[in-house]
Amino acid sequence: MQYRTLGKTGLKVSEIGFGGEWLERHDEAEAVELLRYAGEKGVNIVDCWMPDPKSRDIIGKAMEGKREKWIVQGHIGSTWQNGQYVRTRDVKQAEAAFEDILRRMKTDYIDLGMIHYVDEQADWDRCMNSDYIEYVRKLHEEGKIRHIGISTHNPRIAKQAAESGFIEMILFSINPAFDMRPATEDLDSMFEGYDKADYSGIDPERAALYQLCEEKNVGITVMKGFFGGRMFDAKTSPFGVAFTPLQCIHYALTRPGVSSILCGFDTKEQVDAAVAYETASDDEKDYASVIASAPLHAYTGQCTYCGHCRPCPMNIDIAMVNKFYDLAVQQPKVPESVKAHYEALGTTASACIGCRGCESRCPFGVKVADRMARTAELFGC
Repeated sequence: MQYRTLGKTGLKVSEIGFGGEWLERHDEAEAVELLRYAGEKGVNIVDCWMPDPKSRDIIGKAMEGKREKWIVQGHIGSTWQNGQYVRTRDVKQAEAAFEDILRRMKTDYIDLGMIHYVDEQADWDRCMNSDYIEYVRKLHEEGKIRHIGISTHNPRIAKQAAESGFIEMILFSINPAFDMRPATEDLDSMFEGYDKADYSGIDPERAALYQLCEEKNVGITVMKGFFGGRMFDAKTSPFGVAFTPLQCIHYALTRPGVSSILCGFDTKEQVDAAVAYETASDDEKDYASVIASAPLHAYTGQCTYCGHCRPCPMNIDIAMVNKFYDLAVQQPKVPESVKAHYEALGTTASACIGCRGCESRCPFGVKVADRMARTAELFGC
C-alpha cells in the first residue's frame, strides 16, 4: 500500500480508503472482520458519516486494540433521531451525536472532525456564522478532533473551505462523470438531461478547485469515486462506456490535491480488487483511453495528467510538469511553493527537445511540446 500526506494535516493516509456506509447492511461480526481485513491490507483511513449505532459499533470493534493505526473521518452534525439519519446544525443534537461516536468507537478523539455535508451557500453561511462552528472549534481546541475537515459535493463550497485558512481537508465527490458537470446545490439533479447537454472536458470550477487545494495544501479524500457503481456499466455510465474500478481509482488519485479514495466494500474480494491498484499495470489503470473513445463528452485538448505521454526521451515527468503549469497560471505571480516543487522535479520543461513523441500517445490531442515551451518560459527553466 502506498501512503500520501493529507495536506496540512500531516497525516499519512492509504491511497485506498474505506467508505463505511455499507457496513450497516451486514452482520456485525462479518462487518468487523471485513474492516479488519482491509486494515491488514494496508488501508488505514475510514469515513464514518453514518449516525446509526450499528455502523459506529462495527468500526469501534474493528479498531479495538489498534486505534492508533486508524485515521477516522467522523462527521459533526450527522445525527440519529427516531431511528433515522438527520443532518443538523443544532449544537445540542450535534454534541450528543459526537459524544456517541466517541463512546461507540471506544476512543477519546477523532482524527478528522468533518463539518458534515455542506452543499448550499445558505448552509455554509449558517455554519460559519453560528454556534455550530464555535462547537467545531471547541472540539479542536480540546483535542477531541485533531483536524478540521468538511464534506461537500459542490466545488463552490469546497473553494470557500480551501480558502478559509482553518479547514485542513475536504471530502469531495470525484469521478470522471462528476468532473464534467457544473456546480450545483442539488446533487440529485446533477445528471438530469445529461445525454442532451454539450459538455466538453473537466468543468473549470472543478479543475480550479483541485489546483487551489494543491496550492493551499488542503488535502482531499474522495467519495463517490464509482458513482454508485454506475460507471461500471455502459448502460448507466454517462459516457456511454464502462469503466473498471481500477480506472476510477486512478482517475481520482491523479487529481491535484487528492490523497485517498474511499471505496465502499461488501466483501473481502472487493477489498482485494481495490488494493490491487497498487500493483496494477498502466494498461489496467488507463482511464484516458476509455474517455477518449467514449461516444459522449470527450476531454479533447485537456491534460488529465493520465501519464500516457510517457516515456520521455529526456526523462521529463510531463504529467507533473503540466500540473505545476496549471497551478501557476491560475495566479498573477508564480507562487514560490509551486516553483520550488517544479524545480524539485530535477528535469524541467526546458529539457524538452520538441520531438512530439508524447503527442502521438496523448489520447486527448494535447499539444505537449507547446505547453513545455510555455512552462519553461513561465518558470524560467
